[in-house]
Amino acid sequence: MYAIVDIETTGSFASQNGITEIAIILFNGHKVEERFTSLVQPGCPIPKFVSHLTGITQEMVAGAPLFSEIAWKVFQLLNNRIFIAHNVNFDYSFIKYHLQESGFDWNAKKLCTLKLSREVFPGLQKYGLGSLCRSLDIQIENRHRAGGDADATCILFDKILRKGGEKIIQQYFKKENRAQILPPNLPAGHLNQLPASPGVYYFHNEKEKIIYTGKAKSLKSRVVGHFTGFNTSKKRQDFLRKIYAVSFTECATELAASILECIDIKKNWPEYNISQKNAELQYGIYSFEDMKGYMRLAINKVNKSLQAHSTFSLLTDAYRALWKLVHTYDLSAQLCFLDKTPFDHKNLETRETYNQKVIQAIEDMQNNQDDFLILEKPVFGKGVFCIYVENNQFYGMGLLENQFDLNNRELIKEKLTRHSHFSAVMSLIKSHALKYPEHVFYLKKLNEAI
Repeated sequence: MYAIVDIETTGSFASQNGITEIAIILFNGHKVEERFTSLVQPGCPIPKFVSHLTGITQEMVAGAPLFSEIAWKVFQLLNNRIFIAHNVNFDYSFIKYHLQESGFDWNAKKLCTLKLSREVFPGLQKYGLGSLCRSLDIQIENRHRAGGDADATCILFDKILRKGGEKIIQQYFKKENRAQILPPNLPAGHLNQLPASPGVYYFHNEKEKIIYTGKAKSLKSRVVGHFTGFNTSKKRQDFLRKIYAVSFTECATELAASILECIDIKKNWPEYNISQKNAELQYGIYSFEDMKGYMRLAINKVNKSLQAHSTFSLLTDAYRALWKLVHTYDLSAQLCFLDKTPFDHKNLETRETYNQKVIQAIEDMQNNQDDFLILEKPVFGKGVFCIYVENNQFYGMGLLENQFDLNNRELIKEKLTRHSHFSAVMSLIKSHALKYPEHVFYLKKLNEAI
C-alpha cells in the first residue's frame, strides 16, 4: 500500500541534478514487505559539501548503475502505491523527473511525514527528520544515507498511524483538501483561510519578509495554483522552500486588486516579483510632419529625448488609444501607421484641413486632464467601488454608499483610501478606462452639464 522513499542527490532541484542513492521500503501499514536500496551514478560531479554531508563520494558511485538502468525496478516498486517521504515534494520531484527521462509515465498519491507529524505530534520545537527522531526516541543508523533515513521515516510513519494518523490521512486524500501539494514549510491552515474573493496575496519567508506579491480574481484558487503542476526548475523549487506563510488583502474588484498589487510591489520590492518591478511606461504616441507636409501620429518606444503626447505601459493600450483618436477625429489609419496598405496623398483631404484635425486630436489628448471616477459594482458586498483620478494622477480608491453626490468631490475623497501615485498604476487605470468607457465619469463634464 505504501512506498516509503528517501534519496540522496547532487543538488536541490531535479532538472539539473542527479540521484546518488535511493531507498524504497514497501510497508503495508503493519510490517515491511520489501526493501530496495542502491547507489546511483548521477551522471554529474558530486559537490564536496554533499560528499561531506552524505559520505557518498565520486569513487563510490563510479561503478553504480545509472538511474535509467534501475528505472524499471523503481517504477515497479512505486506504481499503484502511496508515495511517502519526509518533505515529500523534494523526493517526488526528483523521482518523477528521472523516471520521465527514462521513459516512464508515473504519478502517485503522496504523503509528507513532516506535515503529518506537525498535526499528530503538535508542540515540538522542530520537525526535521533528525529532530523528530530525537524527540520520539527513534534510532537512526546511517543518517543522511538513503537507507538509514528511509528506515527512520518508516518507523516515524508507523508511530503516526498508531497515534491515530489514519483520520488525518483520509482528510489529506479528500478531493477538496490541498495539504499534500503545499510547500514543505507552509501550514495548511494558511490555505484554508483564503477566501474566493478578489484580492492581493503575499508569500512570506521564515523571517516574515514578503518575497512575492500577486493579485487574484479568486484568492484561494490563485494561491493553490502556485503549488500545482510539475515544474522542477531551480527557481520554482527555491521559491517553494522559502514560503513559510501566506497573508492577503481582500479587494472589491479585480481592478482594485491589480492596482493594489502594483502599489505593494513598488513599496515592498519582493524578491520574486521581477517583471512587475520594472513595469513602467514603455510606449508613447508621437507626432511628426512627413515630406508632403501632413502631420502624422505614430506609436514608438518611450524616448527621453522626445516628448510623447501620451504614454502607456502596454503596446496594446497604445494601439487602442490611437485607434480611438482615428475614429473620433476621422484621421487616416494609414497616416497613423495602423493600416499598412499602400496609399496616395492625393486621395486625402487638403493638408491644412487634415493637419487641423490632427492638431485638435493632440490638444484634446494633452488637455484631457479632467478629473474622473471609475465606478463599478463590487464583486461581494454592497455599495459602489470608486477609483478617483485627479490632475491626471491616481488619488485613491474605496467603497461609496449606493447614494452619493457625484458633484461633491471632497466628500467622495473623504470616503476613499489615499494611495501613492505610480505611472504603472495610471497605465492600469487608463487601460481599464479605454476598455470599459461606460464605467468612466468625467467630473468636469458633469459639472458643466449642471
